[in-house]
Amino acid sequence: MLSIIPGNKVSELDSSYILDQGITSWDLMERAAISFCSWFKGRKNFEDKPVFIFSGPGNNGGDGVAIARILAAFHLEVNLIVFDAIDHCSKDFQINYKKLPSTVKVFKIEDFDFRIDVHAVIIDGIFGVGINRPLEGKFKEAIDRLNTFDCQKIAIDIPSGIPADGLLQGSAFRADYTVTFQFPKLSLLFPEHGEYTGEIFVADIGIQDNFLEKFASGKYFIQQRDMRPLHKTFHKFSHKGDFGKVLLIGGSKGKVGAMVLASTAALRTGSGLVHGFIDESERIILQTAAPEVMVAFKEELENLAKFDAIGIGPGWGLNVDLKFYESLLKNYKKPIVIDADGINLLASHPDLIQNIPQGSILTPHIKEFERLTGNVSNHVERLQKAKDFAVEYGLFLVLKGAYTSISCPDGKQFFNSSGNQYMATAGSGDVLTGMITSFLGQGYTPLNATICGVFHHGLAGELASFENKRGTIASDIIKCIPKTYLELGID
Repeated sequence: MLSIIPGNKVSELDSSYILDQGITSWDLMERAAISFCSWFKGRKNFEDKPVFIFSGPGNNGGDGVAIARILAAFHLEVNLIVFDAIDHCSKDFQINYKKLPSTVKVFKIEDFDFRIDVHAVIIDGIFGVGINRPLEGKFKEAIDRLNTFDCQKIAIDIPSGIPADGLLQGSAFRADYTVTFQFPKLSLLFPEHGEYTGEIFVADIGIQDNFLEKFASGKYFIQQRDMRPLHKTFHKFSHKGDFGKVLLIGGSKGKVGAMVLASTAALRTGSGLVHGFIDESERIILQTAAPEVMVAFKEELENLAKFDAIGIGPGWGLNVDLKFYESLLKNYKKPIVIDADGINLLASHPDLIQNIPQGSILTPHIKEFERLTGNVSNHVERLQKAKDFAVEYGLFLVLKGAYTSISCPDGKQFFNSSGNQYMATAGSGDVLTGMITSFLGQGYTPLNATICGVFHHGLAGELASFENKRGTIASDIIKCIPKTYLELGID
């Protein structure tokens, strides 16, 4: 998985890699520019459109100049706007500037009239990860003006104005796309920056994962290529017992739909046997809506050890016998998945938390998380609280949302790359609960069950939304779970 390197270590990483590979800093910049242009040329919506590249005096600007040269070779109309005298710019900026073909039109920012057609493409190469203060002067003026244009806008590595690891102060370039090099910068994953980053693409510039790890800070980005090694394999003699027997607990009166979604998702994820323990008055609904799910009775809960995994919370309600909840936590000796009202009950009765089995998985959305740990003012603080909670209690905490984060008992944090905005629909979280419980029941480690559950859930949402867009509902996500295995090439 890709290590997410802190912004203050990126320069050190680049210098070390250049020395290790026996290349120059210009060579590495060229790789970045080629990777960017390869992505650019692969998108039909940029075809034959005039390009306006705004390049600051540093190496992010140098990337912009190199991109100008390469795009000009594709016979595009390329305009380069620079902010400082060339001999005041970085060394690699100057090298790339000397290589520019005569077809690239160069303007000083003071002389540029900002006549940019709505069909043009604007590329931001003004500042990179090194910025740690609000924009000012001609840079702020230019970015504020560019943000008024309706044409397509792309940021190189990170939108100018946003710090690599912290929160934006002041203005920043509002991009429709951000093409970031080798790994996503942490701040690109913050919800506060969503309106600036647009769609994020990670462009490979050839730095190997094991080299990135030397500069890692315990944060990782989960990609599709990471998934196959995490999965267990089964053979033709495998039977339903090998695929796990799971128990889901929830579904108070009027809320059994959450259990239908969670249990059906568990089956679609591959569970061999799924039991549901719900309010007695609702059992006929579960058996009718999901005939493959077996309704569990109280006597079956007297021997919890027969279940390979347990998930608690979907549609459970808050009028729960707390002694029953406490007994579940105390008597089950393996990790448990806890969601929704299972988490809300922990928030209102924090003495229960100490009874949760080590390695269990909590899956709150942001509001549930804040009920559990207290209010936060921003995502930086939220991620720190999630990490502290996971370490303190020896649990995995899945903070749901865009780039869902997984905080681990050892302090590591993983960020998911799959999923989209169309998954923001009632029941989507119940589907995730069923999926993670299923993987846990199939014998996956808690970490692998969590990563696989989160990634497959996001991918199923993407597949469901191809056709349904804003009309995507939770049951659409469930229908697409089997397709995720096909997409990943997993038997």
